[in-house]
Amino acid sequence: MSRIPVTILGATGVVGQRFVRRLAEHPSFAIQHLAASERSVGKAYAEACDWRLPGEIPSGLGSLRVLPCDPAKAFAPVVFSALDAAVALEIEPLFAAAGAMVFSNASPFRMEEDVPLLIPELNAAHLALVELQRRRRGWKGAILCNPNCTTAVLCGALGPLHRSFGLESALVVSMQALSGAGYPGVPSLDAVANVIPYIGGEEEKVETEARKILGTFDGRQVVMAPFTVSASCNRVPVVDGHTISASLRLSGSPDPEAVSRAIEGFKPDTEGMSLPTAPRRFVQVRTEKDRPQPRRDADEDGGMRIQVGRVRSCPIMGVKMTILGHNTERGAAGASVLNAELALASGLLP
Repeated sequence: MSRIPVTILGATGVVGQRFVRRLAEHPSFAIQHLAASERSVGKAYAEACDWRLPGEIPSGLGSLRVLPCDPAKAFAPVVFSALDAAVALEIEPLFAAAGAMVFSNASPFRMEEDVPLLIPELNAAHLALVELQRRRRGWKGAILCNPNCTTAVLCGALGPLHRSFGLESALVVSMQALSGAGYPGVPSLDAVANVIPYIGGEEEKVETEARKILGTFDGRQVVMAPFTVSASCNRVPVVDGHTISASLRLSGSPDPEAVSRAIEGFKPDTEGMSLPTAPRRFVQVRTEKDRPQPRRDADEDGGMRIQVGRVRSCPIMGVKMTILGHNTERGAAGASVLNAELALASGLLP
């Protein structure tokens, strides 16, 4: 099978660079265009991009000329968007209207009722929204979103438990890595030896997106899951990996052992699909008393595995735990690539 040409929007940023690295040797997708803001247009990618990942820019891509984020100049049938929210709101629909399947890491369209908000292991059935979106908007293509990075990590634990028992409510406190703020991100005098107890818009995203992801597609729309999430989000001096402390109220009040078994025994929707970016294990329960830890565990399975530890009784909610995931892989670039692989396996891509 020939590889499908792709465009990366926002290719010079931190998430854009992770798209470039993941897609450089992808078995199904081939980078055709790298697009970015006007200040980068016309430059070689190596000149326009301050490469921040380990190693060099993948072979052959450094000399590729950066194009404007315009479907008339940088169209491909598959588009990966690492654009900032305000820019994505304007540009992503132009590519979708032109016929591209846009896999977006940006926030503007996540909660639109006809846009899939995907974690493939949990809600592959929501792909059915693509046809509805095309009919409603008159687009030849479509926009498909991955969730906020913190939501993506949290749902790794909530999804299996909601499916097994039914989630009634969740109280979550996030400790979010500095890389989630992009580059240069948080000033060092604010970040070092400090905790910043505010990330604009983050708590609202966590509280709403999880309910859509774990909702049920009824043939016309996604019916939001009926649980409640209360989130407090903090920036901490960690490079990569979002950690979440979560207290959960589950129907039937299962004990910690039953909760751990439900997570460990969960069968993802993608089982048997052989998606290249999918982790060997979607979510893992750690039994060590002091794990998971961002520095030691976030990169597991290429940053795509979600890990749960310290599953124990909570005197108020019923059960509590620690959840970890890589924010710029499972929560950003890797998530979008996995969504595209799911769409390809489901027959939605050319």
